[in-house]
Order: sequence, then structure tokens, then C-alpha cells
Amino acid sequence: MSSPAEIEATKIWCSNVVVKKSSFSTPDTGDFDGAFAKVDFAEGELIEKGIMRRLPEGFDGNKCQECFTWSTERPNKTWAMGSGCSPYYNTHSTKNANTRMVRYFEEDRFEIFAKGDVKAGEELLHTYVSLQWRECFAPIKEIINKETEA
Repeated sequence: MSSPAEIEATKIWCSNVVVKKSSFSTPDTGDFDGAFAKVDFAEGELIEKGIMRRLPEGFDGNKCQECFTWSTERPNKTWAMGSGCSPYYNTHSTKNANTRMVRYFEEDRFEIFAKGDVKAGEELLHTYVSLQWRECFAPIKEIINKETEA
């Protein structure tokens, strides 16, 4: 495990996260990747930190799942790509998400924390801030809403 000084000294740190086939992959969805905890994390513990690269003006993230909403304005016009394992955290309902992302828009960086205790091997999930309104997330939103209602 990295020391606090090592973590502080780098812009991108995801040493305790691995990417592999998502536990949500099915024959209907096909195979896709997810981020998984390599070690146990306690509630509130930093899981990953990284930087964002803003995408060119005119890019439409409403049609592309592989980018992040990178502002508080709605409708959103600023999109970004995340470093490290961040693009592989799949979304789930707020109740079932085990991580939360803190976004530092002005600094183009983020930190991801454990919402509760997370065990090694557990898939890391957070609720996408744009889950409810982005066109590209409509099918995912429908699945999550069905699961939440059940």
C-alpha cells in the first residue's frame, strides 16, 4: 500500500484498484469492464485520485458514455475524460453505490472515496451525476429503476 506522502505527491493514484470484466456483464449486455477493489477500504477512505482532460468544445457527451460531466451547469456543455481506473466505475442507484466522487472542476481533478466499508474483490460503483438526464444512459437508468422498484 502506498504511504500518504506517496499518494499526496502524485496527481494520479489508483494502485489499489484493478479493472476486469464487470460483475454486471450478461449475455444480453455482452462483456464490459468494471473497477474492483484490490484491498479492503474503510468508510471515507480514499480509493483513487486523478486528473481530468477536458474535451474540445462542441463534443456531445449526451451520446457518449465514456466521458464525464465536468461542470455544474445544466444543460452540461463541458465534458472530460478521467485518468486511471475512473472510466471503469459502473453506475448504480444511490442506495447501492459504494463510492462517491468529489470533483474539483477548477483544478481538473477528482477523488473517489468509499461510501461504506468495501471489501477486496468488490466491484466499485458510484451514481453518475448525469444518470437521470443523459441520453446515452437511458437504458442503464431503466434497468436501475426496475431494480430499485423491485
